[in-house]
Amino acid sequence: MRTRRALLIGAVIAATIASAAARRPAGAQPAAPVADMVLVNGTVLTVDATDSVAEAIAITGGRIVAVGTTAQIRLRAGSATQVIDLRGRTVTPGLIDTHVHFSEAEVLFNVNLSDADVRKIEDVLARVRDRVAKSKPGDWIRGSGWDEGKLAERRYVTAADLDTVAPNNPVWLMQTTGHYGVANSYALKMSEVTNDTKDPPAGTIDRDAQGRPTGVLKEAAMNLVSRHVPALTRDQQRAGIVRIVEDFNKEGMTGAKDPGIGQTKWDIYEELLKEGWLTVRMFALWSGARRVEDNAAVLARVNSHPRPTASTGDGMLVSGGVKMFMDGSGGARTAWMHDDWNRNSTEQDTGNRGYPAMAPDAYRAIVTALHDAGVHVATHAIGDRAIDWVVDSYEAMLTAKPTRGLRHAIIHDNTPTDHAIEVMARLQRNFDAGYPESQAPFAWWLGDNYAGNLGPARAARLNPFHTYVSKGIRWAGGSDYSVTPFPARYGLWASVARQTLNGTYGATPFGTQESVDVKTALRSYTAWAAHQIFLDDRVGSIEVGKDADLAVWDRNLYTVATAALKDLRCEMTFVRGKIVYTARPL
Repeated sequence: MRTRRALLIGAVIAATIASAAARRPAGAQPAAPVADMVLVNGTVLTVDATDSVAEAIAITGGRIVAVGTTAQIRLRAGSATQVIDLRGRTVTPGLIDTHVHFSEAEVLFNVNLSDADVRKIEDVLARVRDRVAKSKPGDWIRGSGWDEGKLAERRYVTAADLDTVAPNNPVWLMQTTGHYGVANSYALKMSEVTNDTKDPPAGTIDRDAQGRPTGVLKEAAMNLVSRHVPALTRDQQRAGIVRIVEDFNKEGMTGAKDPGIGQTKWDIYEELLKEGWLTVRMFALWSGARRVEDNAAVLARVNSHPRPTASTGDGMLVSGGVKMFMDGSGGARTAWMHDDWNRNSTEQDTGNRGYPAMAPDAYRAIVTALHDAGVHVATHAIGDRAIDWVVDSYEAMLTAKPTRGLRHAIIHDNTPTDHAIEVMARLQRNFDAGYPESQAPFAWWLGDNYAGNLGPARAARLNPFHTYVSKGIRWAGGSDYSVTPFPARYGLWASVARQTLNGTYGATPFGTQESVDVKTALRSYTAWAAHQIFLDDRVGSIEVGKDADLAVWDRNLYTVATAALKDLRCEMTFVRGKIVYTARPL
């Protein structure tokens, strides 16, 4: 794969250099200094402060040295300049995903249930049945990606379902959100989960009307079974990262923020960087502590690496800070809310307001210690009560120690209250902190489930991007892959359209009042996203002095119909002026 890609890229380079002189206007003299590469005859969406549009770009030493008209930029072409004729195609900054669990190992090595072809429980069982047929009795069957919101039955997969196809193998299938999963009876028995097993702190064992475990385990209860599931090998983990790097580049994506990593994954990143495989800028967050007494070990790990904006590999690998958890999932109805969750949109899940993922006071003590140590913190908060607690914690610690520029983030920030929105606006103004790192594709990929769980009133508040704009709040886009597909074009489209996948509760149960235009959506995946990986001085817009992280598209994002945004095709991707992907010679 790598050899084939290198040959194709090499052919493009050779052809464009050979024709550089011929493409310069007759009689024109090369301007000084001559550029290494020029891109001409295109539409360049710069995403600069004025959202200017140009035609061409000049690049030297991996950095942008000029942006302007084709005539202006052709003057930068010398005999050895690589000239790329865009032929009317559109260039944007490389897209950045600020929340992605950066690996395709689950897809490569486990039962993949995440695609839209899984429409009913029998489709889930068919894939498990196929894996069982290739396994020995007693072997673990691992899988992920199922979503009851996409299934015709509109219910969880259960142990009873799995028992019909895997009576002699333990099975563990993670739901797409990663906050709950289902085990079969074999796995429950191995794990000693019985009718008498109590719910662990911050976890739920789903039970039927008779009080028997259904096989579905939520949040901390997942560990009752998942601790017995064999982990992926290091080679498998590496293969999963190599695969997603290539697939990111195919989608015009050049940066990522990976939340909650451990030492093994960091070591793999360093290894891939050294070997030249890491062609996506990586900003990694270390897994945070759940108990105050464990925070010292986390701080020691953070302190053993350079802080942002320092990095490894000239901005290619950044030890960014710490990811914390405040609550659970909107899909599982475990996220911490002020009011009861809904079921089926208009029914009430009486008595269930979710719960915090850890003791709230312990959370506040830990993030305060991290802040006081100058560490960037990003906290998972989905429920409105969790979001309030996080932003209030941020404001308290920033007031006590007003360190500006740590850019503390609220991951997901699904349905913030009016109070939380006002606090975030204040934090951004006063401290350069309090930034939502939001996933617009939730409304699409998880939307049929979310709409049912939130109910009509709260659904209208999901990802309130229009309100953010009115309050001067910036946010950074992401996918939360493998929760939703990672191509950022889906996030661009979802930010504008706010449509669900199947339309179970109507095509737009979240309404369109919180939609934004595509220019704003693009900024959330470029300039604003770059800010949240501490590289906004290097990437995120097409401006002189910045690194040439670029994506070439088959159509103009600013002029196509909204529906066409989902189908954007990346033609070429550059990282630091190097072609890392090309669909075909231009």
